[in-house]
Amino acid sequence: MKKSIALLLVMVLVASFAFAGCTQQPAEAPKQEEKQNNESAENAGGKTMELAFATGGTSGTYYPLGGAIANVWNKKIEGINVTIQPAGASVENINRVAAGEVDIVLAMNNVADDAYNGNGKSFPKPLKNFKAVGVVYPEVMHVVTTQASGIKSITDLKGKSINPGPPGSGTYVTALPILEAFGIGPKDFTPKPGSFSDAVAGLKDGTIDAAFAVVSFPASAVKEIATTNPVKILEIDGEPFDKLKEKVPFVSKFTITGGEYNGQDEDVTTVSLQAVMYVREDLPEDLVYNLAKVMYENTDAIAEGHARGKQIKLENALKGVTTPVHPGALKYFEEKGIK
Repeated sequence: MKKSIALLLVMVLVASFAFAGCTQQPAEAPKQEEKQNNESAENAGGKTMELAFATGGTSGTYYPLGGAIANVWNKKIEGINVTIQPAGASVENINRVAAGEVDIVLAMNNVADDAYNGNGKSFPKPLKNFKAVGVVYPEVMHVVTTQASGIKSITDLKGKSINPGPPGSGTYVTALPILEAFGIGPKDFTPKPGSFSDAVAGLKDGTIDAAFAVVSFPASAVKEIATTNPVKILEIDGEPFDKLKEKVPFVSKFTITGGEYNGQDEDVTTVSLQAVMYVREDLPEDLVYNLAKVMYENTDAIAEGHARGKQIKLENALKGVTTPVHPGALKYFEEKGIK
């Protein structure tokens, strides 16, 4: 009897071990499956692609807007990390992206066209190693002075101290032909080039008489000046506009509405160009496709980081773009019927 009981206990123990073995085996399977998934991700190129995005000065529009766009890209596109860099803006940016020093830039469309065709002092030789992604927003030329200066028009700037913008910027290379259109040559004024921050300080303390700034409208830098020194925006219209249009065919008229800046109560006509995104020509097609898609389809999210995000319009993506468009962006625009 005792032997029978002992034999029964042994059989129960063996059965329990066998059952335990069967129940533990499935617990091992998920670990093995997870490891395979990780290996698959690595094999598919799981390393993050680092992208450098050159923008502009920290007091302008390019830098904060570029940061807002980069944040959305980093959230929406797997496998990339876009880092923005402050820079000297359009001329410097086009030179750097064409040289492969950075991956993405913002620049004015007239500057990019000069670079591609080798026009002007800034680009003695054509640069071909960059491609357009598309228009980001309209850039508005502000020729700013103070009401206290007594300056009424750009013609009055002869013999004055002027900040024509940061050297190497689109502002700088556009300011000179504007002055020439009003009969003011390089020797007819005292140039004090500098950043938008320099312009704000100079107009506030009276060390300059006027400043040029190609920025979005309304411009925070102009508002900052106007808080303590009511401003006057100088007009670009009539015959001088026609002369400017001959030299800079990309400009179009833009109305700065009165009341937006303290001191400027009436509407004034100025000119605008386009801020365009450009990339290295050798960036992968699928990457640039996604950069374009995410930017144009997430403007509300971009606007949460910078108000100019509201001005990014898919229907305007190719307006004013005269240089070749990257195949990845072109594929996206073709899908959307943008020509």
